[in-house]
Amino acid sequence: MEQILTYFVQYALACWETFVEMAPYICLGFLTAGILHIFVTPHTITRYLGKGRIKSVIYAAFIGIPLPLCSCGVVPAAAGLKKQGANTGAAMSFLIATPETGVDSLAVTYALLDPIMTIFRPIAAFLTAITAGIAENFLGRSYQDLPIETPIDRTCKVDGCCNGENCEPEVHRRHHTLGEKLYAGLRYGFGEILDDIAKWLLIGVAIAGVITVVIPENLLKTYLYGGVHSMLLMLVIGIPFYICATASTPIAAALILKGVSPGAALVFLLAGPATNAATISVVYGMFRQRTTAIYLGSIAICSVLLGLLLDRLYIWLNIPASAIVGSAAEILPYWLSITAAIFLLGLLLKSLLVPWYRRYTHQDHKHCDEHSCSCSH
Repeated sequence: MEQILTYFVQYALACWETFVEMAPYICLGFLTAGILHIFVTPHTITRYLGKGRIKSVIYAAFIGIPLPLCSCGVVPAAAGLKKQGANTGAAMSFLIATPETGVDSLAVTYALLDPIMTIFRPIAAFLTAITAGIAENFLGRSYQDLPIETPIDRTCKVDGCCNGENCEPEVHRRHHTLGEKLYAGLRYGFGEILDDIAKWLLIGVAIAGVITVVIPENLLKTYLYGGVHSMLLMLVIGIPFYICATASTPIAAALILKGVSPGAALVFLLAGPATNAATISVVYGMFRQRTTAIYLGSIAICSVLLGLLLDRLYIWLNIPASAIVGSAAEILPYWLSITAAIFLLGLLLKSLLVPWYRRYTHQDHKHCDEHSCSCSH
């Protein structure tokens, strides 16, 4: 019993230390995500994705990389782009680039991993996305240049006060103050975006804690020290596994500290967020068999090749990845990290508990109505 208690304390401390390291950076990521949502117009997102086998794919990857959407959340967004005139290759590029990175996940990558991975990760996502998109536009059967004819949703993002259709663009841009827009961005970043990933973020930290405390270091060093076999094994683990880019980062950090090669960890960071069983089935339903094969094949081939390249980069620089993982977090004072962790934990608990409480109280109301009893809820 005492040994179990010791393991539990070690596990809780490992989870808390990981959470403290990442909290300030993920808060910065949520802030940036909210600002992007408010100030980047839908017209900007859609106008460049309809024409050009290559140009549209590159634009889609650039647009997708900073957006904080998970692999399931990005599917309706990609479908919306397709309906608004984006060609299939551009939609696929967006579908891959967006969940593999995001301003929130890049901030956490800097906190928990190192500057090399922080730079290499979005580059790898960009290359994977444009490879898949260009392959689709040249090898698929569905490419055609399409004018954007579907009306774009120009509804005011601040408070929905107008639909943007009967509002002059100049007026539409100026009928809210900068303060109102920033407040709306904060609500979106620390509200809707946080709600989308709250559960998966905590699951990612929990899995990282298990890897840190339970899994023997020699076990992972034996099988995932580097090479093609390590990349393929991480690919098998990552493709069906549902996890967002932010939540996958603490897991990757824990793996590297246990001796896993940075290239193998990169494969997990690329394949895990971009794919899962649910997303694959939706992609098949949207684009059918050939496009789904290009989608999975591009992710698999690019992830493995880029993982091997990253391992060679660390060897060339003569830097052991496990020695510098988490070093960026030391830049911030500890009191700031603790404050951010407490603040973020409060928001995460609110995000998880409030919906549960509402369902619970709703069921209580329903129970009272069915039995015609008097209650004071």
